[in-house]
Amino acid sequence: MIPRKFEPVLMGAVLSALMSWVVSGVATWKAAGHAPDFVALWMSSWFTAWLIAFPVVLVAAPLSRRLVQWVLKPQ
Repeated sequence: MIPRKFEPVLMGAVLSALMSWVVSGVATWKAAGHAPDFVALWMSSWFTAWLIAFPVVLVAAPLSRRLVQWVLKPQ
């Protein structure tokens, strides 16, 4: 098992992988349509997108949490 101290990084890895996988699939489908090599194009696009999305999520998540807390009413 992975120690709990790695939870934020693991969460960022999983979230960025899933989101970039879906978005790159939609974008690839829109650009290439039902091409014979669609899956290969998609996986290539996904990997590139994930390499960018993962560090962005690690930086953006804490900023997003702070922004959400700032706009919420106090308890």
